Amino acid sequence: MKMPTLFIPHGAGPCFFMPWTHGPADMWQTMGDWLRGLAQTLPMQPAAVLLVSAHWEATDFMLTASPRPQLLYDYHGFPEHTYHLTYPVAGAPWLAQRARALLQDVGLCADLDDHRGLDHGAFIPFKLIYPQADVPMVQLSLRADLEPQVHLRAGQALASLREAGVLIVGSGMSFHNMRPSGPDIAGRAQAFDDALLDMLMQPPALRWNSLANWTDAANAHFAHPREEHLLPLMVACGAAGQDPARRIYAERLAGEIMVSAYRFG
Repeated sequence: MKMPTLFIPHGAGPCFFMPWTHGPADMWQTMGDWLRGLAQTLPMQPAAVLLVSAHWEATDFMLTASPRPQLLYDYHGFPEHTYHLTYPVAGAPWLAQRARALLQDVGLCADLDDHRGLDHGAFIPFKLIYPQADVPMVQLSLRADLEPQVHLRAGQALASLREAGVLIVGSGMSFHNMRPSGPDIAGRAQAFDDALLDMLMQPPALRWNSLANWTDAANAHFAHPREEHLLPLMVACGAAGQDPARRIYAERLAGEIMVSAYRFG
């Protein structure tokens, strides 16, 4: 059965596994509950997950290839116990090798990394989605130039993996400005969220072009001063092919910032 592709939010550091003191205490509750229920909305348990996180950039595309990936606690200033979280998920070297070949087949340089572990953009949300750690996972890097067209092409190259039961997931945030300032923060965040929704609701050929030119959208650089948290969406959308998009989660965090998630297929 062909799997959908997803673009999901991964929150802030280990936010789902600690008391939150940097804003409303329940700030991440709704998002966490949504992630906990996400697996039940899929057509079946995936054979494996291929995840693109906002937190790994490399000169060329790289894929984790360890059969037992370690965890990278790549966040700072959080309670001590969050640096001892576990997620003993298996890797999937077969998937890493296949994904590398698919990327190379379309002229995109790609290689394997036998040592890198899974960063928090991968293991934090998946501790909620598949808490038993029973779905093997491979992580794909972003390419450091953060070129939208390249990431759309990468997703397109990987699309056939969906027919092998692989769930392709972009893990980022639809809004990622850590220190928004100025007038009408909520209104500007809403304007970008609306613009992103409009892009994704277009026919596939048009949405590709719109995403490639996402900086033309209202308040684009306000929502993403740097675009690494949006680029995983490009991979998920590229892998979607002709499948329509659906917004499957939307929430106004702390009463100001709109955050959304999408499913294709």
